[in-house]
Amino acid sequence: MPENSWTENEAYSELDPISSLLSELSEDEFDESAFFFQGLEGRRRKAALTLTILWGGTITLHLLSWGSWFILGLTMLLGIQALWVFLARPLKTPNPFTQEDSEDFPHVSLLVAAKNEEAVIGKLVKMLCNLDYPKHKYELWVIDDHSTDQTPVLLDQLAAEYNQLKVLHRPADAGGGKSGALNNVLPLIKGEIIGVFDADAHVTRDLLRHVLPFFNKPEVGAVQVRKAIANASLNFWTKGQMVEMALDAYNQQQRTAIGGIGELRGNGQFVRRLALDRCGGWNEQTITDDLDLTLRLHLDNWDIRFLDSPAVEEEGVTNAVALWHQRSRWAEGGYQRYFDYWRLIASNRMGTRKTLDLFSWMLLQYLLPTAAIPDFLMAIARNRPPLFIPLTGLAISISAIGMFGGLWRMQKNRKLTVSSIFLILLHALRGTLYILHWLVIMPATTIRMSLRPKRLKWVKTVHQGTGEESFEF
Repeated sequence: MPENSWTENEAYSELDPISSLLSELSEDEFDESAFFFQGLEGRRRKAALTLTILWGGTITLHLLSWGSWFILGLTMLLGIQALWVFLARPLKTPNPFTQEDSEDFPHVSLLVAAKNEEAVIGKLVKMLCNLDYPKHKYELWVIDDHSTDQTPVLLDQLAAEYNQLKVLHRPADAGGGKSGALNNVLPLIKGEIIGVFDADAHVTRDLLRHVLPFFNKPEVGAVQVRKAIANASLNFWTKGQMVEMALDAYNQQQRTAIGGIGELRGNGQFVRRLALDRCGGWNEQTITDDLDLTLRLHLDNWDIRFLDSPAVEEEGVTNAVALWHQRSRWAEGGYQRYFDYWRLIASNRMGTRKTLDLFSWMLLQYLLPTAAIPDFLMAIARNRPPLFIPLTGLAISISAIGMFGGLWRMQKNRKLTVSSIFLILLHALRGTLYILHWLVIMPATTIRMSLRPKRLKWVKTVHQGTGEESFEF
């Protein structure tokens, strides 16, 4: 078979598609005793149970004589896992397609769900319609989700100018949010590979040539492109997000290197159409479609790979209030997938390496910050240091090392000097301070989810346009 051949993936045909399993299990929602799978009400009760177990368990550990030894042992186990991740050699990135490979290029469908994006949608369409890729091999679909600004008018004008651009206008009563918008065009597209971008994305002309070679391996169901912050130099918050994206890139590369979980991030994600169909499309009952699809792909035994360069740029939110709302949504979406699919996760359907990797990161990212509140209160009441200091120190150290490693890799094509290394260290230290906002967002989100369900609706970051342009025609 030629290296760039594109045949239907038959390796997974003997497995039950995850969409079929979810359909069967979700029928249990009509049984009050089986609420521990899917559904909005089930999520609220599962959040309340999680909060009760975490807080009750934390208080109990403070009262037990061996509680501190338990935490030290858990810290040691997670530290070994972290060391394994740090020492792993990142997977090799395949060589980009060249012009000689053009006959074997797959057909690609690029999708953008847009709602009131008049400030940025024009630039994005022009970028995506001028990629260095055969014009007859890719199409661009922009789904206008009943925008009330000039977005529909701009899109119709651009559709008359670019043959690749196709526009779907959704009515006011169309449901499902972003997931519903993406699902609407699935019957209309013809790509073997589907790329999804946010309306504020900035991409390089050769992006497709770098992404698509990953899909030559039949086990790869999706690829996430590294995200970068276009307006990173603006203020403390955007600089922090820049470092956070570097941390995410480092973690993604290292986790996939040990056979762990690769994750989708919405903007700059590419999915094999076959894998998406097997997973049942995008979930319209979640507020973070990318995190939900990540877990369903892994549960269906697909791998997700990561492309470090070139990156896709996006606008970072510019103030603390906007950051709070955005990250609270991300935190709740992350929780939702664990609550929805916990039985399949517990069945080890993904395999031991992925399950252990998922559990360790869930413990440090979600559960530990939530348990910090009763830990702090019990420490005051008993006049002793917080019990979870070792775990918290480990989590912060992992973040700091990952930030430094991610920033270092971003400079790989540049000559490093003493001053540039010092600057990387300074950014990593500032990023460590910035990342502490998760210690507040996680428990606040857990408590809110326990008290009231969240109404599903279009939730988006307002894009103003950075005024900066990394794409050249």
